[in-house]
Amino acid sequence: MVAKDKFISFMERLIWITHAEPFIHEDYVELVEEICEEYHLTKGDTEFYRTPMMERRGIGEVFCDFDNGKSECVLLRIRVIASSKAVIIGTLYCTKKESDRGEEELTQLETMLRVILGFVSRKRLIRTLEEFGFSDMDGYANFRAFARYLDIKNAENKLGGKVAFHIDLHNFTMVNQEIGRENGDVVLKKYFNMIKDAIDDTGIVTRLGGDKFVGIFDRKVKRSVYEIFSGVPVSFGELDDKKIMVAAAAGIFMLPNPYMLKGYGDIMDKIMMASSTAKREASGSIVVYDDKMKKSKEHMKKVQNEYRAALEKEEFKVYYQPKVDIENNLIVGAEALCRWVQDNRIIPPDDFIPVLEMNTDICDLDFYMLEHVCQDIRRWLDEGRYVVRISVNFSRKHLVSVDFLDHILNIVDKYEVPHEYIEVELTETTTDVLFSDLKRVVCGLQEQGICTAVDDFGVGYSSLNLIRDIPWNVLKIDKSIVPKNVEENESISNKMFKHVISLAHDIGLECVIEGVETLDQLEVLRENGCNIAQGYFFDRPIKLIDFESRLEQKTYE
Repeated sequence: MVAKDKFISFMERLIWITHAEPFIHEDYVELVEEICEEYHLTKGDTEFYRTPMMERRGIGEVFCDFDNGKSECVLLRIRVIASSKAVIIGTLYCTKKESDRGEEELTQLETMLRVILGFVSRKRLIRTLEEFGFSDMDGYANFRAFARYLDIKNAENKLGGKVAFHIDLHNFTMVNQEIGRENGDVVLKKYFNMIKDAIDDTGIVTRLGGDKFVGIFDRKVKRSVYEIFSGVPVSFGELDDKKIMVAAAAGIFMLPNPYMLKGYGDIMDKIMMASSTAKREASGSIVVYDDKMKKSKEHMKKVQNEYRAALEKEEFKVYYQPKVDIENNLIVGAEALCRWVQDNRIIPPDDFIPVLEMNTDICDLDFYMLEHVCQDIRRWLDEGRYVVRISVNFSRKHLVSVDFLDHILNIVDKYEVPHEYIEVELTETTTDVLFSDLKRVVCGLQEQGICTAVDDFGVGYSSLNLIRDIPWNVLKIDKSIVPKNVEENESISNKMFKHVISLAHDIGLECVIEGVETLDQLEVLRENGCNIAQGYFFDRPIKLIDFESRLEQKTYE
């Protein structure tokens, strides 16, 4: 039994030490050891968790300032939840022989332990506020940490010559699907730490969110950092014995020397723009910002600013490219292609389609095109003209919309266009979620008697699942896998082409070959039983009035 005056002395010293400024850790440890010895304790520790959820997951910190290695049982355990929802736990241990304590002694120990918990809570929460401000819930440094680093180095005039970057991990959604999200989190953290170690004290790497990171480093470590961006194996699994390649789309801005920061946007705009370009290229691409990108950004803003007004003024025109049966040169269909005509000047699709694809603007343009195609078909029918099936392209951005199918049907039926005259072209997708949506849309269109075509087959990540699991009507084969002439019988491209065509015919798919430009290519199609061609050999995309003239002729001579 510890005397009351001794307990009061401990309390006075404990309060004084834990509230002293500056706090002297050695004095605190010395007092804890003295208390433990006086009360015959073998160990005392405290635990800190930011939230009850993190407590359940075991994500927190344990502090132990005394442990003589003789602990046999828990004498006292107190769990406190702070107003911030942080969980603080204090535990005192002893030997079994010393476990029978009187009520007064337990009260004394509980009082001192609560003072200690309050001290740990106060100190740790101050650190937590710092961490919350400059790191995210997963422990990654955040954008505030990046901004603070820029401010500090800018004040020291030490930003000049450094390399700023934004990276977006390549196909990391597929990595999570392949190895599981838990392993994916491990891989993400290890990849982050690889970059952090390569940068060392020359800069900083922080996370914007998900698998996107920004940072800055000295040029002297550029090579080692670039190697990580280009692709490295990262281990995972219980035994750390499994590996997966991780690469990033990296946007780089080489800061001039000298350089003074005017605003974070001056760096962020450049690295984001370069990263966006890298994202459209191959895995592990590294793109360095230059003045061309500045012009590209200005062009992008111009397109976005003028798009809505152009849509209302109907500056977007439907151009038709015929599809021809090469056995009899009969026009059997056409693809509707968009051209922006502004002040009697045609703006090429490559100048505005990629910009509209950056958000949902492209969706409005797709429906605009369908509406104008339906207007033309309705007029042709009313005038008794020769009418063929017209294919209309739709962006994959439509797939997540639950109203997509209804919207198509509403437009087609609004003009009372028989469904057999409409064909919907969709591009492949590589994610399971969008693949499921793609299948849903195609099946829905099939039920309504509207033809569907998979566009640009052979480009990107075409897989057998695409034509096995989805009931397409038409396979549009990109010119990139079409042999240049019949002399290439033994070439890989010729063999691939033959098998693709044979497979498509066996499962009942109509084949349309895009980009046919030469007589030699036409002979390749004939050799392989492909009857329908589309390309410059017959016609470029042409104006409505010219296409109507072609329809009157019906065939090419």
